[in-house]
Amino acid sequence: MILRKTRISDIPRVMEIINQAKQYFKNNDIDQWQDGYPCEQSIKTDIDNDEAFVLEDQGKILGTCMVTIQGEPTYNVIDGEWLYNEDYICVHRIAVDSQYKGTGLGTIILDQAVAMYPQYHSLRMDTHEHNLSMQRLLTKYGFQFCGIITLQSGALRRAYEKKVNTTM
Repeated sequence: MILRKTRISDIPRVMEIINQAKQYFKNNDIDQWQDGYPCEQSIKTDIDNDEAFVLEDQGKILGTCMVTIQGEPTYNVIDGEWLYNEDYICVHRIAVDSQYKGTGLGTIILDQAVAMYPQYHSLRMDTHEHNLSMQRLLTKYGFQFCGIITLQSGALRRAYEKKVNTTM
């Protein structure tokens, strides 16, 4: 499996996976991704910024995410405290094909995202308070809960950080 940059031609498959995640959230009363976001334009913008990625296995796209090292403005204010005051990798919008949920693809995505940027000290992510499956992944992966951040929309998210480069 390889985490590679998303191409424009991948967008229909990426949106299929994202729409599966939206339906999962709706079915589980999680008020996340229920307002039209993320949409095709979000993915196109990520592609333009070289921040859109897909997890591919033997030519089949199984997952998607956004990875940035440009910082996350909503992380500048936290009700709590980040673990490290260093540049960080940030992963957003992880989604995997629903038939592969719970098979470890989220871990593979995170491992490969971290491997792309070995010079970075930590990895930060956030998730909805009711997205327990993502919270389990983050805990299992070794993230620590750091506090609550506020999105531009005003929505609150649980924020996590993990040290990823132990040589620094």
